[in-house]
Formats: sequence, C-alpha cells, structure tokens
Amino acid sequence: MVIGRLADAVTRGVGDMAASVTDVFDPTIRLGVTGLSRAGKTVFITSLVANLIDRGRMPGFAAGARIETAFLQPQPDDTVPRFDYEAHLADLTARDPRWPDGTRAVSELRLSLKVRPAGLLSGMRGVRTVHLDIVDYPGEWLLDLGLMEKSYDAWSARALTRLSDWGATDYAVAMEAADGAAKLDEPQAQSLARAYTAALQAARAAGAYDLTPGRFLLPGELEGSPVLTFAPLPPGDAPRGSLRREMERRFEAYKRQVVEPFFRDHFARLDRQIVLLDVLGAIRRGPRAVEEMRAAMADLLAAFKPGALGWLMQLLGARRVDRVLFAATKADHLHHAQHAKLTAILEAMVREARSRADFAGAQTRAMSMAALRATVEEERGHNGTTLQVVRGRLLQPDGTAGRSAALYPGALPDDPAHLLTPARAGAEAWLDGEYDLMDFAPAPLTLRPGEGPPHIRLDRAAEFLLGDRL
Repeated sequence: MVIGRLADAVTRGVGDMAASVTDVFDPTIRLGVTGLSRAGKTVFITSLVANLIDRGRMPGFAAGARIETAFLQPQPDDTVPRFDYEAHLADLTARDPRWPDGTRAVSELRLSLKVRPAGLLSGMRGVRTVHLDIVDYPGEWLLDLGLMEKSYDAWSARALTRLSDWGATDYAVAMEAADGAAKLDEPQAQSLARAYTAALQAARAAGAYDLTPGRFLLPGELEGSPVLTFAPLPPGDAPRGSLRREMERRFEAYKRQVVEPFFRDHFARLDRQIVLLDVLGAIRRGPRAVEEMRAAMADLLAAFKPGALGWLMQLLGARRVDRVLFAATKADHLHHAQHAKLTAILEAMVREARSRADFAGAQTRAMSMAALRATVEEERGHNGTTLQVVRGRLLQPDGTAGRSAALYPGALPDDPAHLLTPARAGAEAWLDGEYDLMDFAPAPLTLRPGEGPPHIRLDRAAEFLLGDRL
C-alpha cells in the first residue's frame, strides 16, 4: 500500500538520531489530538493543559501525584504555528466566556513536567523532566490519506456520488456547463473549484463527514493557491492542455505536495492519539449522520499504523502510536446516568476501527467526557415521573450565551443496536422520535488556587494517555 510505504519510509523508521538521544535524557511524548469539525479539539487541549498545570480537579490522574510542577516551554518545531493556549484559556475563563475558535490548521504546544520517580529505585534517582508535545490537527486532513491510493478518475467518481447522495446538487449544474476536453480556462477552473467547495460545505451541514479533499473545507495557509484549484469531472477525453488534464495534474500535485508532507512532518511522528467524536451531534442529525460518522472513523483510523515497538526501535527514534483513546465529547449535555449508554454507543460505532488498532498491538479505550463542563444536573417532576435533566446557558447562533434552560434530551437506548441498526439500514429518521439535544455556551467560572477548569473524566483520559510514561 502507498500509505504503508510512506509510513515506513519517513520518521517512523530510524528517525533523527539527535532527537533520539535527547529523548533518552528528557523523554518526550507526542500526543496527537484530532477529530472532525466541532468535536471540541481546541477546548480539550486548553482544558487538558490548564488541568495539568493546576491538578486540583484531577483525582483520576494517578500520575499527577508525582508531578512537582508543569510549565509551558517553546516548542521544538519552529515552523509549526503555536497553539494559542493563553488566548483560548482567556476565552473560556472571561467574565462572559465564549467558546474559542476551532482548529483550522496544524498547531503545537509543549508542556514540560517535572516528575518524581516511582518504584524501588526512586530514592536513587532525581526528578526528571518529561516533555509533552501536543499536536492539534483537523481530522478532515487525515481523511485525505485515503486519496494516496486513488486515481483522479476513481476519486472523481466517488466524490460525485457522495454529493448526489447528500443532495448537494448545485455542483452538478456547474459541472455540466464545463467541457473537460476543451482548452483550460483558468477562471472556469477557479469557478468549478469554488462550486465544489460550496457543495462540500452543504454536504457537511447535512451530516456528511467523509468529504475530500479535506483542505477544501479547512484550507489553512493554502487558501487560494493553485493546488486547491481543481474539482471532480466525469470520465472523458483529456487531451494535452485541456481542462480535464489540468484538473488531474493538480489532483496529483495535491497528493504529492500537501498530503505527503502532512503525513511525514506531523502525523507519522505521534506516540499517543486521542480521537474526539461529537456522537451526540450525529444522533441529533439523524440515522444517516450516525452511519456516516461510523464509516468515516473506520476510514480515518485505517491511516494509523498503531502498535507496540521494541525498546531498540524506540531508542533509534522510530515512533508508532501505541495508545488510542476514542472520546465522545459533550457528555455534559446528558445527565451522568446516561453516560454509560453514550460510551456503549461510541464503542459500537468505532468497533471496526478499534479492532484494527488492537490487532496491531495498540491499547485502545473508549469513554464519554467533557473537557469543560458547561451544565449542572437537576431532577424535575413531569407527569408523575422524575426526569434527569441538565441546565445551562443556551448557545445563540452568534456564539453568545442566551437564556438559562433545563433540558431533557430523551433517553438513549440501552442497546446501541437500536440506533446503529436503522442507521446502517438507511433510515431517514429515528422511529422512537427525535433527540432534543441543544448547544450550550460555557458557564462563568470561579476557580480556586490550584484548580483547573471543571470537566468530566478528563483526568481518566490523561491517565490512559500519559500515566504509564510518567
């Protein structure tokens, strides 16, 4: 496989010896944080760092008891944008807090931890420094790795089918007006690329997840560049200098100049990975969105080469993801009595992807969590029964906080198959009614010294991802 050859050819192989020697004395954990749009990547990283610095709310993070201090340091990759931790924390802890802007490109942050040793020889060893390098990247970009083994014709056929399936038909009108065999007209090529981007955005709004190229949705620093000026076309002649020939050339350039460097420079250097999923958002959109998310996550995880490495290969600098955590975010939108059901649904959705990781030797876990708790729990009487509700400030379309409301979203099924079976069968709606899930704004915080932001199970996530390395 092309992806496999890439992975074996880059830094997962013997790696940079200077960096490897440094890791022997100051160990480094590279944690990848990804997920599809609106999964909560920025909030997760901000809250994780704040709670590692001030660990008063991290009882489930056993390794935290051995951390003497945690502090930010300059990151090792000078060419990668720094994750704007301070600005995002200010957004979340302001007098009138707001959700920070989401991930639009790769960014990185280094947190250094002074850790006391444990074990029988702990008295003979001093405090050591462990660096945690957090790499934030859009999950949409990771889905692009599937393009490496596709030709332009194969990608075009699938892309056009996807748009048709999700009712994004405006691009078909623009495409029909174009003659792929005619001489390239650059304004027409740009117009087609814009129309295709608009169609991808419409499909995503309808609930689609596996949409490529991912950079069309989140272009980052490449916005407006020629490498993003192509679009799918139906089969046909492609003489030299034609529109279709140029579209094919730019598609291949995208794979070579965008996808490969991303894999080589960022993705292939990770040790641990968390995949954030807005499962509740998919449930709210309906059965098609749930099935779409399940299929997209299976494709996404196929890009990983997780598995345990021997000590010699680790010493030589080779890296491989050996722990993967799947997290259903926004668990604070449900009463805690339903969290186990949400986790069971997540486990069922990612079973195919997780079995691939397990087979390769990686440890995996699934959990429901909220990196920042925005609600409180209440019980309300209704028609002679007691409803377990959550209360919070509703999020307005402009991103500001609205009125406070108590919400009962409906009861998730005890058996995940009651959701996943109709989703796989192509049902258009849930037979048992809709789930009343709303978006909440962050709540104003009052933090005592030594406490990070309130959360749900962030400490357990940190223990799984980092505990054994500390």
